[in-house]
Amino acid sequence: MSIRISSRVSSLPGGAMRELLAALLLLGPAMAGAQESGPRLRTEVVAGGLEHPWGLTFIDSGRMLVTERPGRMRLVGSDGKLSAPITGLPKIDAGGQGGLHDVLADSDFARNRRIYFCYAEPAANGSGNSTALASARLSEDGSRLEQLKVIFSQKPKVKSSAHFGCRIVEAKDGTLFLTLGERFSRMKDAQTLDNHHGKVVRMRKDGGVPADNPFAGGRNGALPEIWSYGHRNSQGAALGPDGRLWTHEHGAQGGDEINHPEAGKNYGWPVITHGENYGGGPIGEGITAKAGMEQPVHYWTPSIAPSGMAFLHSDRYGQAWRGSLFIGSLKFKYLARLEISDGKVTKEEKLLTDLKQRVRDVKEGPDGLLYLLTDEAPGQVLRVAPAS
Repeated sequence: MSIRISSRVSSLPGGAMRELLAALLLLGPAMAGAQESGPRLRTEVVAGGLEHPWGLTFIDSGRMLVTERPGRMRLVGSDGKLSAPITGLPKIDAGGQGGLHDVLADSDFARNRRIYFCYAEPAANGSGNSTALASARLSEDGSRLEQLKVIFSQKPKVKSSAHFGCRIVEAKDGTLFLTLGERFSRMKDAQTLDNHHGKVVRMRKDGGVPADNPFAGGRNGALPEIWSYGHRNSQGAALGPDGRLWTHEHGAQGGDEINHPEAGKNYGWPVITHGENYGGGPIGEGITAKAGMEQPVHYWTPSIAPSGMAFLHSDRYGQAWRGSLFIGSLKFKYLARLEISDGKVTKEEKLLTDLKQRVRDVKEGPDGLLYLLTDEAPGQVLRVAPAS
């Protein structure tokens, strides 16, 4: 940051000049950490009183569904009013990082009223849990789920309250991607294909396996739903402007990553990573690259604890921000804006650094504005708008 002092200011008496320079020095760090480009922003509270909201999806131009991690789903009206908890949810194992997670309205929701949601599914015998994906129809009055069907259940179930992953994306061809954590205690499973830990899976909307999945037919003993592997705990996923899947995942101590998961490819965890064990010390082979394993598009050290992910398609914030990637930070409580060129991150900007709330999800609304969920109790739905 450079400061130009005019001749009028430089002629101030010595004491006044010293006070001015002291004020500028205090202001400097705040200005240096502020937004670098684009519009000034303000946040507007759309809805409050939520308990650790986790995922949101719009069902029309003004209404959205929001999940709360303890196991509730609510309809948020265009006036911001919260409905009573929607009935008809399956049994959910809420505890630690687990509970009710992401929700997605079908691309043809206006006709079929179908939604998809993922959650921590308890084992039938009460021993362990895993991430599951369900399909249901939202009733006409929005009060209950109908025709509930579990279309995917992560295998195997383990005793863990961590690393569920659980972001849902509908691809252009109508198939569904689901991110799956490696359950923390089973990180080595991310490198083997006989389980769903540390994977991205792809399926049809009825739960069937697409014929063009890389391991369709169980090749080499692999589970056929697997799309990519070697992931840690992916809590952000979105389609890019080119229609390709983008995800991000939590590292351990450092090494949060953005990836382009491609069919059949290995993204390295826990063999290679840019992070280290909590408290220090190498993970895996203690290296950051190895033949046959993909490098991240971008990584953060120290970790920002990323969650939520959305590409901006509108020009509501000006043409310069169109196509930008937005990611929430749980740890540092801001919204990151990343510029992408030729599939690479070329610039990163920290927005809303004075928010002081953990950002769990970010979505672009039908109005072209960004909407955030804050992972607090009480948590909020926030609309991000240009300040002028």
